[in-house]
Amino acid sequence: MMEKTLRSVFIGEVADLPQKLGKTVTIGSREIAVFKLENGEIRAIENRCPHKGGVLAEGILSGEYVFCPMHDWKISVKDGKVQAPDVGCVQSYPVEVKGDQVYILIRD
Repeated sequence: MMEKTLRSVFIGEVADLPQKLGKTVTIGSREIAVFKLENGEIRAIENRCPHKGGVLAEGILSGEYVFCPMHDWKISVKDGKVQAPDVGCVQSYPVEVKGDQVYILIRD
């Protein structure tokens, strides 16, 4: 069985990411929402809410949570978990910052 390896994909400069707003990045067939938090951390999660497929990059970011623009589901941008009373999760992706460059790590 082949082991899946992590591939580092350059997505832009830190300065290109808007503060407290999402940015949509497409890598292959994946659509990923990238967020720069108030503290400067950069997080990446799948760009579709598990509820009705709302585009999470268009949601409102508060602390380490994004609110889905369709039905206000609250989702952690750290681990992708939907907050109670709602249930579910989205894929979260590791992010690496090297100098001013931002990379998302993808399992092939």
